Amino acid sequence: MAERTVDSAAPARGAARPVVQAEAALVRHYRRLVRLAYVALPADRDRHSRVLAAHTAVQRALPSRWARRSDPATGDEDPVYAALRIRVLRDGLRPRPARRLLAPRVWGLRLFTPHGGEQDAALEQALAALDAPARAAFALRVVEGLTAPEAAEVLRQAGVEQAERALDAAAGVGAASGIGASVGVGASAEPDLSAFDPCAVRVQPTDLLSRRRKLTATLLVGVLGLTTATVVLSGSATGTGTAPVASTTGPAPAPPVGAAADPARLVHVPADLWQHTARIDFTAWPARGDRREDAALLGRATTAWERPGPQTRAEPGTDTAPPIAPPRLLYAGTVDGAAVVLLYDGQRLARYTDGRDGGLDLARADDSDVTTAGAVVLRRRGTSVRYLLAPWVEAAETRRIDRPDTPAQPLDHPDGLTPATPGGVLTDCRGATVLQLRSSPVVAEKHAFLLADLGGLVPAHLTYTPPPDRSQPARSPREATGPDALQAWARAGCAAPDGTPGVKQLNLWAFAVQPLPQNAGSASWVCLRADRWTGEGSAATAVLLPAAQAPQRTGGGPGRSCSRFEQDTVGWAWWRSPQGTEFLLAAGSRRVTRLTVKGPDWSADRPVPDHTLAVERPARANVQVEGVLDGGARIGPPH
Repeated sequence: MAERTVDSAAPARGAARPVVQAEAALVRHYRRLVRLAYVALPADRDRHSRVLAAHTAVQRALPSRWARRSDPATGDEDPVYAALRIRVLRDGLRPRPARRLLAPRVWGLRLFTPHGGEQDAALEQALAALDAPARAAFALRVVEGLTAPEAAEVLRQAGVEQAERALDAAAGVGAASGIGASVGVGASAEPDLSAFDPCAVRVQPTDLLSRRRKLTATLLVGVLGLTTATVVLSGSATGTGTAPVASTTGPAPAPPVGAAADPARLVHVPADLWQHTARIDFTAWPARGDRREDAALLGRATTAWERPGPQTRAEPGTDTAPPIAPPRLLYAGTVDGAAVVLLYDGQRLARYTDGRDGGLDLARADDSDVTTAGAVVLRRRGTSVRYLLAPWVEAAETRRIDRPDTPAQPLDHPDGLTPATPGGVLTDCRGATVLQLRSSPVVAEKHAFLLADLGGLVPAHLTYTPPPDRSQPARSPREATGPDALQAWARAGCAAPDGTPGVKQLNLWAFAVQPLPQNAGSASWVCLRADRWTGEGSAATAVLLPAAQAPQRTGGGPGRSCSRFEQDTVGWAWWRSPQGTEFLLAAGSRRVTRLTVKGPDWSADRPVPDHTLAVERPARANVQVEGVLDGGARIGPPH
């Protein structure tokens, strides 16, 4: 039976009938309307919020009273549906939508539209650059399939004053994204908008531990409030108090064994999350790679992590237990003929390599940031490595650490994956190749940093602290990309106290410059500090002498020397001048005012305004060197 349309002049006793018809039309065309709203809405919000906003716009399009003043239908369209479409578009065109008191709510879950291909990603980016009328025009042409005149008429009825201009902008996006048929530029393929369907969503949980803590805290506050009210009401009558409420907060239990082995539980974050969050670390990495929808591969990877076996390898200090939360999928693809999956559970990275010679590699990666989460080693073959770079890396280069004056070489990284790049051990003094990365201006303006491969999953971040300036406060570590930093690392890098997997950051601190006796030039004193992901660390002092091919390491050991928690240090070394005279050289950091040297049958104890000391001796011997700080405390070299 044909559906009847209702005129606004219908008698009052039939007033309920148009609303019923509108509801029927909305339910019948709900998916079409929601997709229209999703494409027309701003693309600068995360996909979860955009999905809910699209459903909200459609559900709010159903009025409490129906009074159409004109018939906006085109061709053989249902005029009731056409009127609903106008209301949906008007809602999406609002610069600041009204508060959604009756909007859909989803608690504890995140909603995502299906993953698309490169064409969908390009289209998403192009739509983000359009204004609201142009997005609405694109939606009418692509989703609704209207002709240009029909779309212009609908836009005008939705309140767009320059409809033709909006259509022209939409046509440009359609041509650039390869779906020009729907926007009138000549292509013939039917557009595939499966990645823009908010009725076909994937569901993932939110941060379960955080949510549980918040719920526990809320319940405790409620119980405490109720208890307090009871005491206020009855305390004066009974004269008794109440016992304190015991806290029940604490670590949330780990998920049950097997919970993370289901690849459907893997978390996929939006591709543009890093552009909208203040937490720039591995949690902001999107899923990349050509096999991120390969359920069989993902199942093998999650099972390997859930059930560690002989092929599970963990860096020092890394737990091999199953994931503590549903892991995030960072990468799944084929690299040099091997299938590789990269996962992250909030504390550890897990790199699964398929095949008999593969296995699972685990590494600590908690408390990362824009630099320490800048790259991960996806594949290692001999001395060559292939990196997956963070989505916020705009430019990548390689440089030899021992050639500071040689320009860095550009490094291609389509979709974040680099070609095979020379590695090399930083501490062997033969010249390792390091990464020089530059962040997108969206994250930090003019921000470049160095990363060095130490044989693990995550390369170490290289920093530099320049020599002290007596007129300024103590300096903080900075990126090791300036000329002075590159020169210092070129000479002293191989004296680093730790160059093994698991090192998070290496800092080189130039704490003193010493004029050498007999006009032999000057020496630089440095302290190199290695901090591991586990929180442990070690330090080593070294002196850089003129014309020396390698640094002369003078001491070092585990502890917190040369860190922000222990900023005072002393170093010493024997040196033979070009004339053949033996000298004992010593130097201290900015707060060292006096240096003391004790030998077998001699000693020296002198104030050092420039924080350095040179003592001439006829022969080398075992000595003890101490520095006296401006407050009277005595310190020795790191050991």
